[in-house]
Amino acid sequence: MSRPLMLLLLVLALVLNAVPGASLKDCYFCEVTSSQKCPSTLMSCDNDEDCFVGRGVALGVSVVQNKGCTRAINCGKEHPITHMGVTYSLVTQCCKGALCNAGTALPRLPGFGLLLALGLAFLLGRP
Repeated sequence: MSRPLMLLLLVLALVLNAVPGASLKDCYFCEVTSSQKCPSTLMSCDNDEDCFVGRGVALGVSVVQNKGCTRAINCGKEHPITHMGVTYSLVTQCCKGALCNAGTALPRLPGFGLLLALGLAFLLGRP
C-alpha cells in the first residue's frame, strides 16, 4: 500500500473516531436484579443516549442494580422502581463512550477508529 493512501486512511480513521454519532454506541444491558453480578448483554443506544448503571436501595433489603441506555436528562436522578414487590429508590449514573458501563472489573476499550489509527501509524513507522 502506498504511503499517501495509508496517510489518507489514518486521517479518515481519526476523523470518524472524533465525529459524534459516527459509530454505534454500545452499552451493557441487564434487567433489575438483586444479584451482585448483573448478567449483561450488549445493546445499541440512540445518539442522544448515554450508558448508565442504576443502583437502587430500600430499607432492610439488598441493593438492586441494572444497566442500559438512557437520555442525559435522566442521569444522576433518583426515581422509584418496584422489584419483587419492593419499591426501591434507584439512581442512574451515566458515562460516555461505548461499553463504559461494564463495571470496575473491565477496562474501557478505545473506539474502533482509534485502534485503526494506531495500527496504521504502526505500519507507517515500519521501514
